[in-house]
Order: sequence, then C-alpha cells, then structure tokens
Amino acid sequence: MNEQLQALVALQDLDTMIREAKDPARVGHEERLGFALDGVEKLVHTRERLAKRIDERVLQIYERMSRRCTRVVVPLEGKVCMGCFMGLHTSASNRSPDPTSLES
Repeated sequence: MNEQLQALVALQDLDTMIREAKDPARVGHEERLGFALDGVEKLVHTRERLAKRIDERVLQIYERMSRRCTRVVVPLEGKVCMGCFMGLHTSASNRSPDPTSLES
C-alpha cells in the first residue's frame, strides 16, 4: 500500500473518532459506561498534521466525498466495492490503485 493511501486510511479513521467523540448521544453513553471522551483537540490537531502529508488534489476529493459518505476509502473484493457493493466497471479494473490517479 502506498504512502498516500495509508495516510487516507488513517485520516478516515481519525475522522470517525472525531465524529464519534463529538456525538452527544455517544458521549453520554460512553460516560455512563465509565469512559471519558476527552482529547478531541488532540485528534483534530493530529488530523491537521496528517492532512498536510496528503496530495492537495487527493485531499480535496476525499473531503468532498466524505461530506456525502461515511466511508470514503474502502477495499475492493474481487471487482466489488465493499463500501457500496457495486461492481467495478471493467475498464476501471486495469487502473493503478494510486489515489493520485483519482478522477474528480
């Protein structure tokens, strides 16, 4: 897996943690279980540092897609997207998995 893709996966994980830590219902549930969800600022700071390592064009595509989808970076199993479970078009199967080759 290349560095850009690894960074995108980590960014998506951070976005999920930040979203969950800011969800009032989830915070209340976690606190009732005895867990404190503090440190959101540290997560946001880490996300900002990580985002600077990602190619600007790729980051823009990720940001745009993340406004519509919870999971932007998902694996392919065979020729099926594990995010939406749609089949991959045959012309796309010969493409490089390099995220810098994403089209907008």
